[in-house]
Amino acid sequence: MVRDRTSKRPATPKLRSLTDVEWVIMDAVWEHQPCAAGTVQEALHAHRGWAYSTVKTTMDRMVAKGLLATRSIRYLQLFTAAISRDEARRVEVRNLLKRAFDGALTPMIQFLVEEEGLSATEIKELRSLLNAPKRRRD
Repeated sequence: MVRDRTSKRPATPKLRSLTDVEWVIMDAVWEHQPCAAGTVQEALHAHRGWAYSTVKTTMDRMVAKGLLATRSIRYLQLFTAAISRDEARRVEVRNLLKRAFDGALTPMIQFLVEEEGLSATEIKELRSLLNAPKRRRD
């Protein structure tokens, strides 16, 4: 009998909403990847004032959550995003839609149009999007 010796990889965790801190770090990683934690800390230091240890600990936790991936080159640990910006946005919008509008898109768009005071240019862009040929979704 031949045994399958392939390693089992843990299932990819279901993507969930990012915390505010995770968004800030992901933005820096998306812009600078592959990057070390020090690069992210330097990019955020002027606006956030976060210490290296805070950034590194948070990034390590994000690796455990499946949001970031790492690769080591000698003693340097490089981080890359394990999710795309569009994937993160998709989760955020779906969660908002589900929580605030019972999953219905039309009431959300109506709310945005009525409450956010769209400019004439934004309304024109929305009309253009609605009238454009439908794209295939993956």
